Amino acid sequence: MTTITQATPHGRATPPDGEAYGRVAELHAIREQVRRGPSERATEAQHAKGKLTARERIELLLDEGSFHEVEPLRRHRASGFGLEAKRPYTDGVITGWGTVHGRTVFVYAHDFRIFGGALGEAHAQKIHKIMDKAIAAGAPLVSLNDGAGARIQEGVSALAGYGGIFQRNTRASGVIPQISVMLGPCAGGAAYSPALTDFVFMVRETSQMFITGPDVVQAVTGEKVSQNGLGGADVHAETSGVAHFAYDDEQSCIEEVRYLLSLLPSNNRQMPPVADCQDPADRRAEALLSLVPVDGSRPYDMRKVIEEIVDDGDFLEVHERWAKNVLCALARLDGQVVGLVANQPQVLAGVLDIEASEKAARFVQMCDAFNIPLVTLLDVPGFLPGVDQEHGGIIRHGAKLLYAYCNATVPRISLILRKAYGGAYIVMDSQSIGADLTYAWPTNEIAVMGAEGAANVIFRRQIAEADDPDEMRAAMVKEYKSELMHPYYAAERGLVDDVIDPAETREVLIRSLAMLRTKHADLPSRKHGNPPT
Repeated sequence: MTTITQATPHGRATPPDGEAYGRVAELHAIREQVRRGPSERATEAQHAKGKLTARERIELLLDEGSFHEVEPLRRHRASGFGLEAKRPYTDGVITGWGTVHGRTVFVYAHDFRIFGGALGEAHAQKIHKIMDKAIAAGAPLVSLNDGAGARIQEGVSALAGYGGIFQRNTRASGVIPQISVMLGPCAGGAAYSPALTDFVFMVRETSQMFITGPDVVQAVTGEKVSQNGLGGADVHAETSGVAHFAYDDEQSCIEEVRYLLSLLPSNNRQMPPVADCQDPADRRAEALLSLVPVDGSRPYDMRKVIEEIVDDGDFLEVHERWAKNVLCALARLDGQVVGLVANQPQVLAGVLDIEASEKAARFVQMCDAFNIPLVTLLDVPGFLPGVDQEHGGIIRHGAKLLYAYCNATVPRISLILRKAYGGAYIVMDSQSIGADLTYAWPTNEIAVMGAEGAANVIFRRQIAEADDPDEMRAAMVKEYKSELMHPYYAAERGLVDDVIDPAETREVLIRSLAMLRTKHADLPSRKHGNPPT
């Protein structure tokens, strides 16, 4: 008996109706073709660049066997410029969901082997769909970016596709965590999507981000620069602040994405995940007594202070290499996630400047959006003086940090380790702008300015008229310190809730955060605020 077959629109021969086994076999053959990708040669070319394929990246990100793909059989419908003859499955982007540490995460990954990962209409619609599902499900969205920008052959349809992504990035902001992982080129308008997300990861040598490439820069300005020199991982991690994290290889990068996800809630209606903690809540941190010098002019590494306080000394620093005079980190205290903002006396004496203010403000906003309590460690001599800072808008940028703290409704605790001078003291979550609890070490100095500067202003006439101005200045400095800068001055006036033994810092913070866990605070009804920009 002769088996009758019929041709499909794609030229495949399929069994006649009723032969289900044959149709299932055809389905499995198509799925295998989708899984393999366009060709072995394309895969080898991707590996030769030191890059993984899109599916290999998804396997690293998600728990084993958890990935469920959406629209793997999608193809574009565009014509012209030879597109109608090339209609690969997935259209160059793999979308779906899986789990990370058992919690649902949505993901899309550009497949550079297909159209160089360039975005066309069908490609964009797949991303739109998975973004919509992530928002509806209330689960994090991770994008694994490795694309050549808009698909030129599809013209304005491709540009509209980017617009849809940007609109969804904005709608999801503060609702679900959005993480962009840059694993290849990202040029032109495509770079705005990562900039709209909460965190940007980059890999050295293989990922670049820029609005206009090196050729255009050279043609317009005459500046000659390489792709990495213009928009590589180190540039964005150290200079521009676009990248929050930079790594040497994809495996390390994606592993850190998994770690970050373990510290974040699935959405803004949930609390961050709690971890088992073997580090005693009442552990005394005796090392803190020697880590921080009493002399305010002597530097020290604030990271070592944080290590002594948090669970097992483990924390994830955000923007580690940008604006290093302030530290922002996620950590745990008794298993509960907290956000830490701290001055870094080792860099510029821990002053606040334009970049530090922006860095800390964005971090405070992220923590507040996702129900992460804030602990602020102060050792700040003020704002950085200088013509460049004033002309660069330090007033406007410093106000961003002030606005972020004032607008935050999560539990907020500030701890003054040493110096806390002037406007910088107020901005760094002082009690006067809404900190729930304020503690200080007995080494604290809270004042409008340092004793030397204050004495020069207050006792200017006495010093000038003295027979020995230096001796008079020293005496006036001593008097100012004894009257206004002793450790208990602020506590006596209720501006500090308690002066604590540094060794008890961990226990005090944990107990205070436990009390504040049920804090409820409402902001005035409004469409949205108008923060300084």
